Amino acid sequence: MARRHLSAAVALAAAAVVMNPTSAQASPPGTKDVTAVLFEWKFASVARECTTTLGPAGYGYVQVSPPAEHIQGPQWWTSYQPVSYKIAGRLGDRAAFQNMVNTCHAAGVKVVVDTVINHMSAGSGTGTGGSSYTKYAYPGLYSSFDFDDCTSRISNYQDRWNVQRCELVGLADLDTGENYVRGAIAGYMNDLLSLGVDGFRIDAAKHMDAADLADIKSRLSNPSVYWKQEVIHGAGEAVQPTEYTGNGDVQEFRYAYDLKRVFTNENLAYLKNYGEGWGYMNSGVSGVFVDNHDTERNGSTLSYKDGATYTLANVFMLAWPYGAPDINSGYEFTDHDAGPPNGGQVNACWQDGWKCQHNWPEIKSMVAFRNATRGQAVTNWWDNGGDAIAFGRGGKGFVVINHEPGSLSRTYQTSLPAGTYCDVQNNRTVTVNSSGQFTATLGSNTALAIYAGKSGC
Repeated sequence: MARRHLSAAVALAAAAVVMNPTSAQASPPGTKDVTAVLFEWKFASVARECTTTLGPAGYGYVQVSPPAEHIQGPQWWTSYQPVSYKIAGRLGDRAAFQNMVNTCHAAGVKVVVDTVINHMSAGSGTGTGGSSYTKYAYPGLYSSFDFDDCTSRISNYQDRWNVQRCELVGLADLDTGENYVRGAIAGYMNDLLSLGVDGFRIDAAKHMDAADLADIKSRLSNPSVYWKQEVIHGAGEAVQPTEYTGNGDVQEFRYAYDLKRVFTNENLAYLKNYGEGWGYMNSGVSGVFVDNHDTERNGSTLSYKDGATYTLANVFMLAWPYGAPDINSGYEFTDHDAGPPNGGQVNACWQDGWKCQHNWPEIKSMVAFRNATRGQAVTNWWDNGGDAIAFGRGGKGFVVINHEPGSLSRTYQTSLPAGTYCDVQNNRTVTVNSSGQFTATLGSNTALAIYAGKSGC
């Protein structure tokens, strides 16, 4: 069975990487920090979307679903049960993946890969690329010696050993303390880097030691490559998200949970100090989102099913200077297990059930707003004590969100220079006077957004 012994030298080296925050790439590098997460899109469809929408809109990154060969089946979660590290999943082969990376780069969009390295599969059979496997044997890659001793399901999140040594929903748990396993994982990630990948989302990072991940990252051809780690916060749990910030960004799930609560049951006025003021991780190491593929299905966050409330939450996230935002872009579902329409091929947005949230005008227009206001502090906050708020981003932008049941008419004080601006939420012009003020009327559940450099609509 697997053993978790490290030489003293390797252990010290791994600890040094964890303790040295300069080894981390905090927030996506570059001036554009918004990622469109095209969940279960075929690589050919992603490539086209980079050219037609993501690049022109100002998205800095696109995140693609796991590319490795995986178990067969129509469900979305089959992508999260790898059986080899060949690029041979349902979303496209190696050539399609390489073409997607090149095409997205040509459009000015960097590529992040959802990377499944904590575990392999839960059963046996033949993978999407023709590889035979059983739960603890993946010929040419892993044998039973490469998996953790605990072969029962995780059952106690107050016990670190149980969380990081036992099996997540019955999936064969890799022993990431093993030198061979670390090398195999790094080999997979280096292969992706050789194809031009710009970053990684580390799936189920919570279920691996932070030091194990630091060691794997140190083996990469670009050890400072951007990555964000999935570490779900749980109060009182043994494993906490802050343990992983030495490796890179960590996804701040509380941000999404609390946005749902505030937007559905509380007052938007409470968002005045959203972020570190709510006890979250430092903005510079936090990945944020309104929803992701898991939370839209388990109901812990808002989702496309919440209509205007969901749209306004995304508008707020993109306007608010905390964390690096992901825009979840998936497909309609009634069956939580249902895989992507057309096997992941997107013929057009808003057809065949594809929701394309990244292309909703209210959301897409805020990507350029965020890029234009980067680095500017929140100024000129206003709220009505309830569900209407407004705030500026220094002298670069101003946003109003009306989540009240009725319309809102008033005059706002901004720090913007006098002039005519385009309200990108409503495709209308707004005039700011010499005192930095403008007057506007907003309908229920709508927003207004203006920013420097965007005058005409």
